[in-house]
Amino acid sequence: MTEYLLLFRNASAENGYLATSQDMAQDMAKWQSWIGNIAMQGKLVHTAPIRYEASIVDKNGVSVGPHKETNSVLVSGFLICKSDNLEEVQEWSKTCPILKYPNSTVEIRPLIPFPTS
Repeated sequence: MTEYLLLFRNASAENGYLATSQDMAQDMAKWQSWIGNIAMQGKLVHTAPIRYEASIVDKNGVSVGPHKETNSVLVSGFLICKSDNLEEVQEWSKTCPILKYPNSTVEIRPLIPFPTS
C-alpha cells in the first residue's frame, strides 16, 4: 500500500487565513466526517491543520511569514493516508471540505519510503 500526502491549499487574507473562526466552526463537522471516512477504512496515517505563523529558511537567512503563491494561496493543512491506488485518493479529494473556498485545492503526492537497510 502506498502512502500519499494531501496538501490543502487555500487563499489567505493579508495576515491570516481567509476562513474565519466561524467558518471553521461550521465546517468542523464536514471535516470530521470526511476524515472519519478515511479513518474508518483504516487508511488514515496522520492529519493536522497548520498554523498561519511560519518561518522560511533559505541560503540567505530566515524570513518571517508563510510562503504564499502569487494569488495569496498557501498550504493550510495536510493529511497522510494510504491506499492501493491513486484513483481512490483522488475520489476522496474531490469531496474535501476545503474545496468550498475560492482558489482552494488538494494536491496529492505519493510518498517514497526511505530504505530501512
